[in-house]
Amino acid sequence: MLDASRRTALGVLASCFVLGLAGRGIGETFVVFVLPLSHGFGWDRASVASIYSVSMLANGLAGPMVGRLFDRSGPRTVYVLGLLLVGSAMSSAPYADALWQFRLCLGLGVGVGTACLGNVPNSTLVSRWFKSHLATAMSIVYSAFGIGILTLVPLAQLLNQMLGWRTAYQWLGAGVLAVTVPIALLPWRRFRAGRADLAPRAEGPTARADVLSIAHALRHPGFWGLFAVFWFTSVGMYTVVVQIVAYLVEIGFPPMQAATAWGFSGVLLPIGMLVVGWLDGVIGRRASVLLAYGVTLFGMALLWLLSRFPSVWLLGAFVVCFGGTLGSRGPLISAIAMRLFRGGHAATIFGMITIGSGLGAALGSWLGGSLHDWTHSYDAGFALAFTSIVCGIVPFFTIAALRH
Repeated sequence: MLDASRRTALGVLASCFVLGLAGRGIGETFVVFVLPLSHGFGWDRASVASIYSVSMLANGLAGPMVGRLFDRSGPRTVYVLGLLLVGSAMSSAPYADALWQFRLCLGLGVGVGTACLGNVPNSTLVSRWFKSHLATAMSIVYSAFGIGILTLVPLAQLLNQMLGWRTAYQWLGAGVLAVTVPIALLPWRRFRAGRADLAPRAEGPTARADVLSIAHALRHPGFWGLFAVFWFTSVGMYTVVVQIVAYLVEIGFPPMQAATAWGFSGVLLPIGMLVVGWLDGVIGRRASVLLAYGVTLFGMALLWLLSRFPSVWLLGAFVVCFGGTLGSRGPLISAIAMRLFRGGHAATIFGMITIGSGLGAALGSWLGGSLHDWTHSYDAGFALAFTSIVCGIVPFFTIAALRH
């Protein structure tokens, strides 16, 4: 029989998983709308990719704001705001007919909304209930990204093919809005309190204590090391991710097969996260992270080869390698951040670190589309992605706080 504390911890874990699935999964459905928007409005690939870039930029820049809102007002406010923003933005997209309008709803609205449902509040909340198994708990929460890809990307493609992209967005938006009330009714005050030995320290009564806490984080080499890891990794991954379905279609795969193949990575992503989390306790954190990066780089090489040797088997190998390690570093990196900066302002500090992820994702997604337009090929984008991922490994060798 589970005691009350353990039941609450599992409830926190399940809630963060569902919210992460809704946020990240809905956000990643944009990949199936790249070609419909490009063909429907006659926009080049860079213009369409800029919508996703705005979303990623807003997601990253909103991190400190979301963290501050979490520290001050609690998770209920943050999560309900996120669901309302994402649901309203997706529901508004069908009525847009200009690029700036898509950037406003699918870019700014979805970006800020998914930040409210994403890693900043989820990592902070989970770290208040798990200690020895924190990396595993983080892996479970982060795996919502994969399940979201698995379920929502093919669903979005199916809705798009059957009903058109406008109606597809209406259904997706309505689905998000429908879960807002049940989520708001969860016992967030109890969830926020945390386990007795892991609850955040009481905040000081003056603003000075807050300034010193953030100032200390900004002077810590680990802060900038994690910022660089998020930046370079996001540039590399999102240079590729936004273009994957369009790339597979253009080299000869049917649209539904392309979307389903990429969606299948959602099956492998949580497995990859759990395996890397398990390896963390067997071969060490740095070795686990470096292995994950190596498999990702191999997957990128397979994706490049697909245009030369199109094959279902090669496609499957790419999905296993690239999709299986897509977010596998995230839980360990978040666990490092929570260990280094545990306290009453952890959410704000972690939100500041994740700015690197948002900026990198915004730049990478825009560069992926721009390089395709400039060169009429995906090769330059793949080369940039490969180089950026290699750069993301460097801090694990140069920053002492990340080496151990």
